[in-house]
Amino acid sequence: MLLLSLVVRLGKKNAIYLPREVVEKLNLCEGDRLLLEVHGNVIVLRPIPKLFDRNVKFWSSTTVEEFEEESENLVRSLEEG
Repeated sequence: MLLLSLVVRLGKKNAIYLPREVVEKLNLCEGDRLLLEVHGNVIVLRPIPKLFDRNVKFWSSTTVEEFEEESENLVRSLEEG
């Protein structure tokens, strides 16, 4: 189901800038990670789910190292499909 179709331009250093309406619709912000897939001559970008909302307080604690390791594992599993 196609919900939105927009033309974007390839910028300096091959950067693609997402239109504001796409960023707002998907609730993206600077620093968010996207998974890029190439299917033949089609490029697909998928937001990688955010693990938590920065405004929420949690009852348990995790070290930065544990969080980074788990995040890398999640990204790897998404990339592998």
